[in-house]
Amino acid sequence: MFWKHTLSGVMAGLLITLGCSVYLACENVYVGAVLFSVALLCICYKGFSLFTGKVGYLAESAKKADWTVVLTALLGNLIAMWLFGTLVRLGLPNLSQRAVTICTAKLQQPFGQALIRGFFCGILMYLAVSVYREKQSIAGIFLCVPAFILSGFEHSIADMGYFAVSGIVDIRAFFFIWVVIIGNALGGMILPFLNRLSKKED
Repeated sequence: MFWKHTLSGVMAGLLITLGCSVYLACENVYVGAVLFSVALLCICYKGFSLFTGKVGYLAESAKKADWTVVLTALLGNLIAMWLFGTLVRLGLPNLSQRAVTICTAKLQQPFGQALIRGFFCGILMYLAVSVYREKQSIAGIFLCVPAFILSGFEHSIADMGYFAVSGIVDIRAFFFIWVVIIGNALGGMILPFLNRLSKKED
């Protein structure tokens, strides 16, 4: 079970790496933001495990098995982003140069700002996945993903990819990623948590 969910996370991470690469390759940020959506679309179609798509559901059910799925997804995502992101850096050095610019700007943010940006990204990611699951609609994916990118919100798994492509590996980058992970988790859980509270009031 552990390896199954971890490998599912690796496959999701590979697709996010492709999304990051497409975004880095696009001169037009709007086109890049829309094309990035294809990564999440394929993850949802294939049922792969993406941390930011699963963590929000812990607010609805926080059994030990649910935590295991989310944490192994995160582990698989992390492995994939650094492995495949490094391959992109080695094979496409022009993308690496752009990733350096993006990641340098990210590291200039105070951690509190990164937390807030991660929080709002988490909300949008939960909405994208929940609309797909509940309504069988891809509209949430093609609206929410460009929305978080163009708003400047932080997606922890995509950020892992950008840092891997950039080759920037230091202690500040490590803490930055973990701050965004926490922000994504809190944002992903806020709507289902509030929805659960509202049902109790009824």
